[in-house]
Amino acid sequence: MFRILAIHAHPDDVEILAGGTMALLRAAGHSVTIASMTAGDCGSAELSAEQISDIRRKEARASADLIGAECHCCEFRDLTIFNDDPSRRRVTEALRLKRPDIVLTASPVDYMADHETTSALVKDACFAAPAANYQTGSAKPLPAIPHLYYMDPLTGRYPDGSDAFRDFCVDVGSVFPTKRAMLEKHASQRDWLRKHHGMDDYILQMEQSTRAAGKLFGFEFGEGFRQYKGHAYPETPLLQEILK
Repeated sequence: MFRILAIHAHPDDVEILAGGTMALLRAAGHSVTIASMTAGDCGSAELSAEQISDIRRKEARASADLIGAECHCCEFRDLTIFNDDPSRRRVTEALRLKRPDIVLTASPVDYMADHETTSALVKDACFAAPAANYQTGSAKPLPAIPHLYYMDPLTGRYPDGSDAFRDFCVDVGSVFPTKRAMLEKHASQRDWLRKHHGMDDYILQMEQSTRAAGKLFGFEFGEGFRQYKGHAYPETPLLQEILK
């Protein structure tokens, strides 16, 4: 059994981009934690930051519960995720607490700062987590740098309109109903997007992007990933192997 940590900026980001993969990993008996950097405190036009955060934490737990995954929030605030030392230590401590063999995180290039900064912090936290003299909280350093993978950017495209680069795609057709059900637990986000973005196709957009990624690899539904192979990071295809 392997330990997998999927960490993105906001509640529901993991479900949109990797919910099917998380469902497959849990069905195979692996330990899965779905984590967000923030609790989604800017996700309402009517409720206070504390009120909507409480709602979204409950929605995130309900989503993770559908597949028997753990749920974690790093308790940053929306639009205030910065790439600095205190933030890096906080994310490093989260990795040391969850002790993952595999980490999945946001694309380093995406449409907003929270996503891109999350990507940078998680990459550096993977490197820092085994460094004993890089002190964080009470959790012990990891024995080694975990395998690191990037999820697709939202919609599968970079902000310049070009297609996302992927090393591989996971066939999630068999668990797509579960992925959809997980995202549906984030009802407050659909309401927020309807009011803030003027859109009411939250679920449909997820379906379209998952279908588009799969089509490129001959699947009905797929989720794309790119493995980070920087110096000292593991290069063996661990996630690919356990997903066959």
